[in-house]
Amino acid sequence: MRSIGTTTDVKYPLEPVLDFLRLLWSVEHGLQRLSKRMQGELGITGPQRLVLRVVGQFPGLSAGELAEIVRLHPSTITGILQRLVTRGLLRRERDPGDGRRARLWLKPRARAFTRTSRGTVEKAVTAALKRVGASDAFAARRVLVEVARGLDES
Repeated sequence: MRSIGTTTDVKYPLEPVLDFLRLLWSVEHGLQRLSKRMQGELGITGPQRLVLRVVGQFPGLSAGELAEIVRLHPSTITGILQRLVTRGLLRRERDPGDGRRARLWLKPRARAFTRTSRGTVEKAVTAALKRVGASDAFAARRVLVEVARGLDES
């Protein structure tokens, strides 16, 4: 396991922007690594579990609404949805008001994948947020919102 440090406790101190970018890449790498482990241990990836949990929280979402909520490209959502429908975890129904749109619903089998479970991305994030406390978590969220906004505008 590698150590995640700050500019004051690493072998190669970086200027603040580079240090922040390094940490963002570390988070991204950790998300990918844990998602692969989830696939092996739980049978579902991090993004798939996120989709199931969001659809469980907001039954009847359209794919476009889901993509907006989870901040993934619609083509990425399409692939995730196809895999979840094929596995019998999600049901697609035509929107009665707009036949071009489908609405998403969890199938009963999906509930097993949406329960709180050890070894998931959200468990790791929950633990981290508890360790830093509410005010630091809120400040981090504000920073990440601004970073995401700046990346979207680029």
